[in-house]
Amino acid sequence: MFSSLGSCDEPMSEIQEKLKLLPDAPGVYVMLDKDKTVIYVGKARMLKNRVRQYFHAGLKAEKVEAMVSNIADFYYIITKSEIDALSLENNLIKKYKPKYNILLKDDKTYPYIRVSVGEKYPAFTVSRKLRKGSKYFGPYMGGVRVRDVLEIVSIAFGVRICSTAITEKPKKPCLNYHIHRCAGPCAHYISEEEYGERVKAAVRFLDGGESDVEQLLRERMQTFAEAEEFELAMDCRNKLEILSKIRLKRITSLNRDINADVVSYVSNKMYSAVNILVVRRGIMQGAKTYTAESASSDGEALTSFLTQYYAKNEIPDELILPDFCEQALLENYFQSVHHKCVSVICPKQSIRKQLLEMAEKNATEFLEKSIDRIRHKEDMTVNACRRLQEILQLSRYPRRMECYDISNISGVDKVGSMVVFIDGEADRSSYRRFKIKTVEGANDFASLQEVLLRRLAKLGTAEEDHFPKPDLMIIDGGKGQLSAVRAILERLGMQDIDLISLAKKEEEIFTLRNKESIRLDQRDFSLQMLQRIRDEAHRFAITFFRNIHSKQSLTSVLTEIPGIGKIKRRALLERFGTIDRIMHADLKELAAVEGIGENLAQVIKKYFEDEI
Repeated sequence: MFSSLGSCDEPMSEIQEKLKLLPDAPGVYVMLDKDKTVIYVGKARMLKNRVRQYFHAGLKAEKVEAMVSNIADFYYIITKSEIDALSLENNLIKKYKPKYNILLKDDKTYPYIRVSVGEKYPAFTVSRKLRKGSKYFGPYMGGVRVRDVLEIVSIAFGVRICSTAITEKPKKPCLNYHIHRCAGPCAHYISEEEYGERVKAAVRFLDGGESDVEQLLRERMQTFAEAEEFELAMDCRNKLEILSKIRLKRITSLNRDINADVVSYVSNKMYSAVNILVVRRGIMQGAKTYTAESASSDGEALTSFLTQYYAKNEIPDELILPDFCEQALLENYFQSVHHKCVSVICPKQSIRKQLLEMAEKNATEFLEKSIDRIRHKEDMTVNACRRLQEILQLSRYPRRMECYDISNISGVDKVGSMVVFIDGEADRSSYRRFKIKTVEGANDFASLQEVLLRRLAKLGTAEEDHFPKPDLMIIDGGKGQLSAVRAILERLGMQDIDLISLAKKEEEIFTLRNKESIRLDQRDFSLQMLQRIRDEAHRFAITFFRNIHSKQSLTSVLTEIPGIGKIKRRALLERFGTIDRIMHADLKELAAVEGIGENLAQVIKKYFEDEI
C-alpha cells in the first residue's frame, strides 16, 4: 500500500494532523523537502510509532534535527514484514541516494582468487565480483597482494592462471610453461586426473595449509640455486616472505574454519564511522573504515550500512556486531534475501569480544582524526552546491548535476561524455558515453545537440529511473555551446532545467539569466566544484575517445600486414590490446597467439621493424 501525506506547501500543523492516520504496520517511509526531493528513507516495524518520533518534541541528535527541519512532505509504503521493509529501504536508498541516509559511495571491492571449478581444467584468476559456479578465496587486503598469492599457487602447483580456452586441438604452451609455472594443460601436456590433483592441493593451500607449500618452495629455491637459475631462486625466496606475512595474520585463538566480519559503528551524533575487520579461515585479512552520515538510531544506521555493504561483498558465516544491532532482523534478512545462514553474534567475552573492541577503537580513532576532513568535504560539496544556487540564481538546489563534453580529432571517432555529480560528489555508476552517429565532420555544437537529444529522450520513459531529470546541466564551453544546448531544451519544452556553461580559458560561467559572464575567485569552493565536474567530463570523454581511436588504428595497421586476416587480427587484439605491446612482443609471445605460429610471428616482427 502506498500513501502520500501533505504537500510541500502545507504547514507543519497539517502534517501533524495527518501523522494520526499512520497505520500499525511495517513499512518504509520517505521524507521529502520543499522541492519534493527525497532526503531520507527509513524502515519501521510499526510505521505509526517510528514516523511520529521525528516530530515529537524532545532532544534529538543534530543530524536528525537538521533533517526534520527540511521535511515538507512524506509518504509511506506498507510491507508484509520488517524484512520486506528492509529490502525495500535498501532499493529506495540506491534509487534516490537521499542526503540524510548512509550511502556507500565508490565502494571498491577487494580482490579474490577465483577457481573455475566447473571447468575440466580449472583456472586460478583474480576477480572482484562473486558469481555462482566458482570457488573464491579472499578478500586479499592489508599488505598481502592477491597477485603474489596467485604466483605462489602457480609456482608451487603448476596450475594455470590464465583465461585461455582449452580446446580439443592442442595449443602452443606460453611462457609460464617454460619457466615451470604451469603444467601446460592447453597443450595437452597433462592429463585431467593429474591436473585435478594439483587443483586440490592448491585449494588446500588457499584454505590455510601453508606448511606443505613452504617446504615445496624451499626445495625449489634450492634446486634453482644449484642450477644457477638465480632469478627463479630469488622469486621463490620472495614468495616465502609472503607466506610469513600470511602466517603472522593468523589469530591463534580462532578456529581455522572461522569466516567472520567484525563490524563496529561509532557516532558523535553528527558524523559516524564504521570499521570492518575481515577474518577468513582464522586469518585476519585486513580492515576497512567508512565515514557515514545518518539521521537514524545507531542500530538502524548499522543495519542500513550492512544491507548496502553486503549487496556487493562476500557474506561471511559470522557477523560480530555491537549489542545495539538489530540481531534477529539481520539474521532473518540474510536468510530470506541472500539465502545465507549468518550467525549474528554480540560477544560479551573471549577473542570475539577483543576483536569487536579492536574494531571500535579503529572506528573511534578514525572519526576523531577525520572530523576536519569531513567538514572540509561538506564545504567542497553540499555547501558549494548551496552557494552555487545562490550566486547563479538557480531555480532549485543543484542536487543532480550533469556535465557534457565532446572529444574528437578532426571530426574522426567523435564521442560524447556525461558525468553526474550528486550533492557535489561524483556518482560514477551514472556516467554515460555516447558515440556520435549523425554528425559529419568536427561540429561540436551539433554533436552536443545529438548527445542532449539522446539523453533527454529518456525522460518520461521506463528508463527515467536510471536517467532522472537533472537539476543543473553544465556544458564545457562558452556562449556558443550554451546556445546550442538551450535550443534543444526549448525544442523539447524543458526550460525547467537550469543550464550553465564553463569556459576553460578564463573560467567564465555563462548562464541564461545573465548577459555577462560570472567570474568567481579561484579559491571559491563553488568554482572548484564546477572545475572538478568539467575536468571529469573531459577526462571521461578523452578516455573513451582514445580507446576507440587506438583500437581502430590498431585494426588498420594490422590490415597492412600480409597474412593477417580478420580472425588473426581479432586474436592479436584480444592477446595484446595495443600496437605498442605487439611491437615489443618477442617472437615466442607472438607465435603463441592462436593461428599465428612462428612464420607469421616473424612476418609481424619484420613489419614493425621496417615500417614503424
